Amino acid sequence: MIRFTKGPASASRVEKPSHRFTVGQMVRIKSRIGIAVKDAETFHVKATLPAKDGSPQYRIRSDRENHERVTTEDNLEGVEAVAE
Repeated sequence: MIRFTKGPASASRVEKPSHRFTVGQMVRIKSRIGIAVKDAETFHVKATLPAKDGSPQYRIRSDRENHERVTTEDNLEGVEAVAE
């Protein structure tokens, strides 16, 4: 027998974390102790992905590389555009 409940028990939802960066935005991988980030390389956000362990994920790509990377939001920082 299947029982359906109404009210607070069935209404509980898990909040999805929102993405801080948008598709097309430039970001940089944060440097960590012991890991050098080469030339403060910048990446473009190619897509937003579902969260992993509560942190939104992104598919990013550098103009210097032929492949894309996947990383979580806590590994990224925004890059401000420089006016020329």
